[in-house]
Amino acid sequence: MPKITEEMKETASKTKGWSLATATKDGIPNVVAVAFGKVISESQILLMDVFMNKTRANIEANPNVAVAVWDMETLKGYQFKGTAHFETSGKIFDEGVQMVKSMMPQLTPKAALIVEVKQIYNLTPGPEAGKEIA
Repeated sequence: MPKITEEMKETASKTKGWSLATATKDGIPNVVAVAFGKVISESQILLMDVFMNKTRANIEANPNVAVAVWDMETLKGYQFKGTAHFETSGKIFDEGVQMVKSMMPQLTPKAALIVEVKQIYNLTPGPEAGKEIA
């Protein structure tokens, strides 16, 4: 199982937004921009559900997701693939609510989306772009 490195965490911390790809159980794709996210461990990413409707239905039917993150200054980027689940209480949810409220107090998060990362790919332009990172 690949691990999210410090370099990947740093890139994620500099991003202006996260792209989250889901699909219905029949494979119809959907991509959304997510404003509130962070790496929470070597194998997990937290994205906050503030406005997810179709995305939530997709994940409940098909938990396989892809998350893309990049730093526009360095052009470093990564794609994380794995499975996702929602949490509506507990420590991670509370931390996520605090993250959202600190940036936009008028918003009310519905859930924390936790992605269990199983594969990582390089999105940085160049000869290694698209290659899986072991």
